[in-house]
Amino acid sequence: MVHLFAPLTIKSITLRNRIGVSPMCMYSSEDGVANDWHLVHLGVRAAGGAGLIIAEATAVAPEGRITPGDAGIWADKHVEPLARINRFVKAQGAVPGIQLAHAGRKASAARPWDGSAHLANIAGGWDTIAPSAIAFGGGLDKVPRAMTREDIARVQRDFVAAAQRSLTAGYAWLELHAAHGYLLQEFLSPLANQRTDDYGGSFENRTRFLRETTEAVRAVWPESLPLTVRLSTTEWVEGGWTIEESVVLARQLKVLGVDLIDVSSGGGVHAARAPSTPGFHVPLSERVRREAGIATAVVGLITKPAHADQIVRDGQADVVLIARESLRDPNWPLRAARELKVDPLPAAPVQYARGW
Repeated sequence: MVHLFAPLTIKSITLRNRIGVSPMCMYSSEDGVANDWHLVHLGVRAAGGAGLIIAEATAVAPEGRITPGDAGIWADKHVEPLARINRFVKAQGAVPGIQLAHAGRKASAARPWDGSAHLANIAGGWDTIAPSAIAFGGGLDKVPRAMTREDIARVQRDFVAAAQRSLTAGYAWLELHAAHGYLLQEFLSPLANQRTDDYGGSFENRTRFLRETTEAVRAVWPESLPLTVRLSTTEWVEGGWTIEESVVLARQLKVLGVDLIDVSSGGGVHAARAPSTPGFHVPLSERVRREAGIATAVVGLITKPAHADQIVRDGQADVVLIARESLRDPNWPLRAARELKVDPLPAAPVQYARGW
């Protein structure tokens, strides 16, 4: 039976187990450039036994950063600092992944420890873009400029160039961030997207930007390497994006060459509130996996090894992603293997072996 510590092969890439570290923004870059913080943050979790390490949401353009401290991959100068991290991640036996993102109307915000509200342009902020000129709300009250067709084509080229740089930097797993109220998800949402052209209105039109971007990225990302998409599979609010739409979209993305859907939810509507129970995305993941016939990863308050293992054994997801729990315990996979009595136990780094 497949379990949490069974290897998973997608295309030419094999994960040593079904545990991934979810993208977590560190807000610690200067002009998008990764530094020693990112090396240690990601490297220690690779040494801790995870099979997959996905770097934080990485902006494909300066305007696509959530905050001035976001990681970036819009310029060649970003490549070598990321390659350095990836060489270390690979040396620990993990697969390095990256999440490509554009923050859309949620861009130009202060770092979380500075309040997270939109920054005025005179205070280090910048103009934002979105499918429609509708502010997110709350502290993110800037009204974005509605994108022209030229903007749409430019951002799609940015994603393609970022994918090419990601390959040069040594990533072996690529994720497009179409969740949590950022630009790709804004086009999907009937609440954020009120366009009247062929990028708005119907399901086909609202999904067009993501489908076109996916197709363009798949054309330059090697067929031998996994391409994945993170979706907010529901917005948790009446009139918003739904799980039923996510299933249909997942089927379409599979045809376009997507290998796995990273199942999340929410983030697109200021007033919406998601459940906060352990594994609350698991039923959504199971439905996408079963009804769309595509592999899934799932994230969301999964902290117990037995719970993560059961999710895989029950066929509810192919990969379990951990985030905050990996901050609390970078060695969570090694501890989980002992708790689950995996035989043989995965080896800890030789430098730490006597401690295990």
